[in-house]
Amino acid sequence: MDYSDFMWKAILKQAWTKVVASITSLWHSVYFHWQLKNKTGYILLTAFIFVVISIPTLTYQVVKYKNIQRNIKCLALNVFHEARSESNAGQRAVASVTLNRVDSKRYPDNICDVVYEKNWDIIRKRYVGQFSWTEFDEPPKLKSKAWLRAWKIAETSYNEKSRHRLNGAMFYHAKHIKPSWARKKKPIALIGRHIFYK
Repeated sequence: MDYSDFMWKAILKQAWTKVVASITSLWHSVYFHWQLKNKTGYILLTAFIFVVISIPTLTYQVVKYKNIQRNIKCLALNVFHEARSESNAGQRAVASVTLNRVDSKRYPDNICDVVYEKNWDIIRKRYVGQFSWTEFDEPPKLKSKAWLRAWKIAETSYNEKSRHRLNGAMFYHAKHIKPSWARKKKPIALIGRHIFYK
């Protein structure tokens, strides 16, 4: 190592030592002045900023939670009225059809709107619900075993909505009836007392 390299390294080391000393001195000065200050204003300002930031976040979370609960309730009502006497598999299948419709561009994009959707019926000359029970809306007994089971199926189906659901089935009817629309659909499953179509 020649003398110029040695000098250059010594100058860099001395400069770095001065930078570190300056930063340390500045930090000690700021810290000293901070200790002497009345911090009430800073504390109140920090609390105010925290509240201002928290309120919209909390409001969003509350609204989101209520919206999820509303959609699960609509799904549970559909499962309850359409398949309360069916097995768990039958009830899950009804929930799957409802959720498949939500995913389809041919239907509304949320569960409650899918469940309560009505279309004009030329023969009856009135709007008719996609699910017949919505025209009568008999409220379930909220503490009954059948309602609690329907709610559990709906909640599970909602939380697993990204999973493959009954091969994309979007229609079903009871085995004992033969609706005209079913002739044009492809049956893909028979679960309990319902035939499911794509």
